[in-house]
Amino acid sequence: MSKDSQQAVSINILGKEYLVACPDEERKELQSSADYLDRKMREIRDSGKVIGTDRIAVMAALNIAHELLHENGSEIAVSHDIEGRIKGIQEKIENALFQSKQLELEA
Repeated sequence: MSKDSQQAVSINILGKEYLVACPDEERKELQSSADYLDRKMREIRDSGKVIGTDRIAVMAALNIAHELLHENGSEIAVSHDIEGRIKGIQEKIENALFQSKQLELEA
């Protein structure tokens, strides 16, 4: 397989499975990111202050963005590259949530 080949990787977040296309060389990073997101979302859900997967996902995203921007106690400039990557991740999350909702409606 070429370096740029992508395969669907199965990740679990809050007990739901998502298939995400990912280059082979980024699989470990994707899994680490998914594990981190899962932990953050579980913390928010378990606090009992936020109800609903969509709201939990948004709160987790805001918390992670806040951590990124205030890393090491000082704000960092968000480059266009990072903004593009964040938008790409948001689109993937939105697509996964939409597909999950569609499956729930069909059940």
